[in-house]
Parts: sequence; structure tokens; C-alpha cells
Amino acid sequence: MVELLNLVYHCLVLALVVLGLAVVFGMLGVMNMAHGEFLMLGAFSAVTAQSAGLSPLWGVAIAIAVCGVVGWVVERLMIRHLYHRPFDTLLATWGLSILMREVIELFYGRGYQNVDMPFTGSVALLGVAYPSYRVLLMAVLVVLFAALALWYVRSPSGARIRAMVGNPTLAQAVGISTTRLATGAFVFGVCTAGVAGALLAPLVRVEPAMGLDYLLNSFFVLVVGGLGSLAGLAAGTGMIGGTQVVISNLFDQTSGYLAVLAVSLLFLWLKPNGLIARR
Repeated sequence: MVELLNLVYHCLVLALVVLGLAVVFGMLGVMNMAHGEFLMLGAFSAVTAQSAGLSPLWGVAIAIAVCGVVGWVVERLMIRHLYHRPFDTLLATWGLSILMREVIELFYGRGYQNVDMPFTGSVALLGVAYPSYRVLLMAVLVVLFAALALWYVRSPSGARIRAMVGNPTLAQAVGISTTRLATGAFVFGVCTAGVAGALLAPLVRVEPAMGLDYLLNSFFVLVVGGLGSLAGLAAGTGMIGGTQVVISNLFDQTSGYLAVLAVSLLFLWLKPNGLIARR
């Protein structure tokens, strides 16, 4: 039963990590290679909150503020001029990721940082004891994804975003401000990465280069699941997260990464549009 809970936890966390990249890459066509660094900014936001004597959970608010401001500036000054040029956005955001790591190293150094667990102890779940913070995190993520899916399907803003993604020219012709929507989507994407980093900070070692692994796993999920839909995000997360957890439990962590890489390569070869391609 613990293995099942670990699988659910890992898939939910992976979905949160991938969400921002799915929005930016799937909806805007921007290959944001700095996605992992925005997650790293969120993790260091939790470090900053703890250093100031606050609960690490205050890092979520700090992460939203910092990533929101940085994301808005980056979109206005750089990304806005590179839409529909995927290779150029890849190079530009790769340079941005290096700059962000160097800035963090300047202030915090290259060493590991530890963030205290906001909640200690365990609770009984499905007949086993499971860490309280993980249980709370899973509950919050389930509610978050349900609310996000409902908003995307039912709200006028969600309808405008779907129109922009489906046909930007027609959306502009009927009066939809695609520029403003694109800015909002990019800022939302990087803020979700920051929130993921702040929430994961008590569970991982925080250091400037931590974003690379999360970036790779995020692209693997999008390759397998497909771009441009929440269903594709869920399918890719289940496939990649499930493969990594199961193989890692049976063998070791390295075998889990190799299995994920093999699955991603097979999908690139046999089903390049992913399990659920955008229509």
C-alpha cells in the first residue's frame, strides 16, 4: 500500500512540475529551457522564508511574487519577440537559465540548502502510516487540478485561451487580445513552476542546478502525453511517473531514469504526437 501511495504522490508532484511547461510549450509554442530554473527560484524562495524566520510555506507566496515579476519581464523583453520561432526561444531561454543559476549562486553559493518540514509526523491513510506533509500536498494538488480543469473548460477566459491556441488570427479578428493572453499564460506557467519548487523544497536538496532533472522529466511527459491538453498532461504523467516509480522500486533509481528515456524514445519514434494529440 505504501508503494501505491508513493506512486500517486510521485505522479501528482510530477504533474505540478510539468504543468507550467505544458502551458508555455503546448499553448504558446515556447520551448522554455529555463523552466527548471523557475522551479529552482521557488525552492530558494522557501529557503529565503526560512532564513527570515518564517514558515517555509511562506515561500509559496514569495515564489509567486518573484516568478511572476521575472516571468513578466522576460516575456515582455524577450519571449514576445520570438513567438513562432521555437529554436530561437530554445536558445534564448537556455541562456536565461544559465544567467538565473549564476545569480542564485552569487547570493546563495553552490552548496546544498535544506528546508525544514512544515509538518512532521504521519497520518493513517489506507491502513498505513504516511508522512503528513505528503498527504497534505497530495490533497492540495488534487483540489488544484480539479479547479484548474473546471476553470479551463467552463470559464470565459478558458474559452478565449482555447480560441487563441486553435486559431490566433481568427481570435484576434473577433476582438480577443492574444498578446495579453499570451503574457498571462507565460506568467502563469512560470509561477506554477515556482510554486512547485517552493512546495518540494522541504522534500529535496535545494541547490542552483536542481532544475535540470525536472526539466528533462517535464519534456518526457510532454513527449509521451502530447501537447495542448490537460488529458495529455495526465496521460503523460501517469506513463512517465508510473514507469519511473515501478522500475526504480524493482531495481534502482538509475534503471528508472533509463526506462523513462527508453519509453520517451519509443514514443518519439512510433507515436510522435503523443498519446493524446491536440486536434
